[in-house]
Amino acid sequence: MNKIANIKVHFNRAELTTIMALYGRQVAAGEWRDYAIDSLRDRAVFSIFRHASEMPLYRVEKIPALLHRQGQYQVLAPGNQILKRGKDLKAVLKVFDTRRFTLVSKR
Repeated sequence: MNKIANIKVHFNRAELTTIMALYGRQVAAGEWRDYAIDSLRDRAVFSIFRHASEMPLYRVEKIPALLHRQGQYQVLAPGNQILKRGKDLKAVLKVFDTRRFTLVSKR
């Protein structure tokens, strides 16, 4: 078996520190409640949840193969709508600072 096929993409310590700082602010504001981190063969994903049993509200993805194209970082909303993408994680995460997100519950 090829060793290269078993390599997974991960967030490094600096990237996780940046993401967790944003996550901590949003938890303190009562907006977010849970998260999950996945390391896949082609991407690393930080999923953000309102409740652990729901679909993620947002996903922060790192896709190294896109580094020299659109940028390796992207923020996705439900339905895979790309909110922002770029080469700098801090710049991409600013999408959460410029918008006021409100949750609409189905009744």
